[in-house]
Amino acid sequence: VQLQASGGGLVQAGGSLRLSCAYNRRSFSNFALAWFRQAPGKDREVVAAIGYSGKNIYYGDSVKGRFTISRDSANATVYLQMNRLKPEDTAVYYCAADSLRWPQEFRAWGKGTLVTVSS
Repeated sequence: VQLQASGGGLVQAGGSLRLSCAYNRRSFSNFALAWFRQAPGKDREVVAAIGYSGKNIYYGDSVKGRFTISRDSANATVYLQMNRLKPEDTAVYYCAADSLRWPQEFRAWGKGTLVTVSS
């Protein structure tokens, strides 16, 4: 498995969740990583992205100040800490690797994990 996301679930508005994505170390250690999401009936959007060194970070406007992306190179995992969740954060979240065009386009994708935020 190249990218394996986990951590989704059902949470009440105002709550928190942390998503994890284990990536293939040999394939993606030196590549940017990102989290995208797709809500029902909507286009996929980039939530957050992080460069291979961890220095370059991007957040979508809708999650700034609430979500934090980080990567643990030792454990080959990228995280998305989601705080103050809102019902509009409900979506399938995907992790991605290897940016083709930062931060909107990535080459490799994992299967998604569903996040549902109840009001």
